[in-house]
Amino acid sequence: MKNTAVQEKMNTTINKDSLLNFLKNQGALVGLILLTIGASIRYDYFFTSTNLLNLVLSNAMLGIVAIGMTFVILTRGIDLSVGSLLALAGIVAGYMSSHSLVLALVIPILITTSLGFVNGVLIAKNKLEPFIVTLAMMIGVRGFVYAYTEELSISISDTIAESFAFFGRGELLGLPVPIIIFIVLLFIAGFVLKYTTFGRHVLAVGGNQEAAKLMGLKVERIKIMVYALNGALAGLAGVILASRLGVGQPVAGLTWELDAIAAVVIGGTYLTGGRGTIFGTFVGVILLALIYNIINMEGTINSWWQPVIRGTFLILVVIIQAKVQRKQQKE
Repeated sequence: MKNTAVQEKMNTTINKDSLLNFLKNQGALVGLILLTIGASIRYDYFFTSTNLLNLVLSNAMLGIVAIGMTFVILTRGIDLSVGSLLALAGIVAGYMSSHSLVLALVIPILITTSLGFVNGVLIAKNKLEPFIVTLAMMIGVRGFVYAYTEELSISISDTIAESFAFFGRGELLGLPVPIIIFIVLLFIAGFVLKYTTFGRHVLAVGGNQEAAKLMGLKVERIKIMVYALNGALAGLAGVILASRLGVGQPVAGLTWELDAIAAVVIGGTYLTGGRGTIFGTFVGVILLALIYNIINMEGTINSWWQPVIRGTFLILVVIIQAKVQRKQQKE
């Protein structure tokens, strides 16, 4: 009888742990599926190509930012500057548009990549806290954008307006270009993270930095590359957004850093680094977008409930992460 009771207790514990692990690894996907089914039943217009395309299109730029944020968080870092870098890229694109299309596309991304590189150097070489460094970059860049533009939007020059608009409003194979760029980047980032040496090194640095050093990994170089990559993707998102709007806006990207972090964490990436996937980030982005879409379709719900729901999702995921990690440490 005692053996039976012990065995039942062990089975209950195993089932509970398995449930926690499943919710942590696939909870966002389960939530996305359940919300999609519920919305399809409740709203006739929900499961249409127009609505679904608009849902992904309106969040493609945020998704691009979230891809870069995934790599940063996997190294046990954080980057609060991406929203400001995005705005800077749009403003620079507006100014460069009077010179040529190539400069309007390339220069903004080069600048934001450089600023991301600066973040990485300060964090990796000078051993400064990522939160403080990127917070300072966020404030400084946003202040510069406001001061330089006097809080006015910068229009894209008429000489390249039509060709420049292709990247934000054009279509290829029946799909909006921003969605295509987002999907391509998802596949590239997923492949890099899972199948390349760089991806394995990123996971190793986030999992245990000291062990990574003992293995001979160039930890500082990896961190610098990750923050530079994050800056580049923020710049790309800013250029696409400017292309879509037809102007560079100094207020663009406000709180996007928080939305990107929320999407990455809800998608299953640990804030403590070392564990996460690009697919999970994609699920997190779409899940949060779906919540906003449902609120809009409902019509009777105040839109301010959206951040409340996002925050609730985020804290639940972090709680589950903490429980799983404590259990793993005991084992």
